[in-house]
Amino acid sequence: MSKPYYEFFCPVKVIAGNAALEHIPFELATLGAKRPMIITDKGVRQNHLLAPIEEAFQGTDAVIAAIYDDVPPDSSLETVRAAAKLYRAENCDAIIAVGGGSVIDTAKATNILVSEGGDDLLKYSGAHNLPKPLKPFFVIPTTSGTGSEVTMVAVVSDNERNVKMPFASYYLMPHAAILDPRMTKTLPPHLTAMTAMDAMTHAVEAYTCMAANPLSDAYATAAIKKISANLFKVLDEPTNSDARLELAQASTMAGIAFSNAMVGLVHSLGHALGAVAHLPHGLCMNLFLPYVLEYNKSVNSDKIADLLLPLAGADIYAQTPANQRADKTIATLNAIRDRLFEMTKLPRTLRETGRVTEAQLDQVAEKALNDGSIIYNPKEANLEDLKSILKKAW
Repeated sequence: MSKPYYEFFCPVKVIAGNAALEHIPFELATLGAKRPMIITDKGVRQNHLLAPIEEAFQGTDAVIAAIYDDVPPDSSLETVRAAAKLYRAENCDAIIAVGGGSVIDTAKATNILVSEGGDDLLKYSGAHNLPKPLKPFFVIPTTSGTGSEVTMVAVVSDNERNVKMPFASYYLMPHAAILDPRMTKTLPPHLTAMTAMDAMTHAVEAYTCMAANPLSDAYATAAIKKISANLFKVLDEPTNSDARLELAQASTMAGIAFSNAMVGLVHSLGHALGAVAHLPHGLCMNLFLPYVLEYNKSVNSDKIADLLLPLAGADIYAQTPANQRADKTIATLNAIRDRLFEMTKLPRTLRETGRVTEAQLDQVAEKALNDGSIIYNPKEANLEDLKSILKKAW
């Protein structure tokens, strides 16, 4: 069935490869910027990941004017204000985010303050409340999972009110995403596994949920194929540059897919569990993915069946009878999760996390019911349905 209408948008330039970092000064110059500020965290700096970026600026007209490395795992309004203060003090004219989801969210929010002026982020929260384009902004991801380098969303905690503030605007999208395998080589195995399953979930939900379209489908299936073919290669050989680059590209492709096709119930449950039990987002995705596909199977088994080809390859797809392919897709994802558990101890069930109690499940279900992602899920879910999925994931 062809859609009566859809939109697809990704204005982010992708610069990828084994020498991608060296192109940054030139790319900044094309946007009229010469004094970028790097926003990152202590871990990235301690792992010497800034060294190749700093080297790329040697012998060029541009200088790294400031480095803000105080981003916590869960960014806050205070962090954003501190970064904006340093940006202004050092006369910077662009932002380069080097890190994972929290660093990228911090950089997006900082860009709002330094572009708009003032210290009041709250008046820009919500959707499409930015009046004009922001300062030049590049993202260099150090994990292969969130896809934030190509999305228009940022989330920052307001610690005083204990709420997470969402920001969504096309102006938050970076001017460029730089994918270089040198930036993920130090990622430990459990984080490599967790972030890859985050990207896998983005791609699977983008393909199987309500707002999927032909262009997002192309990105989603290509991302699934890359993750399936390269995740265990990277875990076996952590310094394999080609496989690392494939995972980085898969994460970006999955990000492009889901920012155009949205996500569904895995994310609703994952957001809720993250809020209640304070577990990392990628772990929450890994916990719920097969159980939600099982739940949705009665309405979209054909879409789930399609995914067997990129996930398991042509031979297994051809050998599996058409009416068994959806089940085989779910079984393949479960086999991947079992193997990841063996190799990295990435939990497959709520019980295996050691941080969730059965008493919390009702609260998770209630929060998930009110999460925005649920409206794109192909099958409607009520509170009892959610509780039933959570019991299976226990």
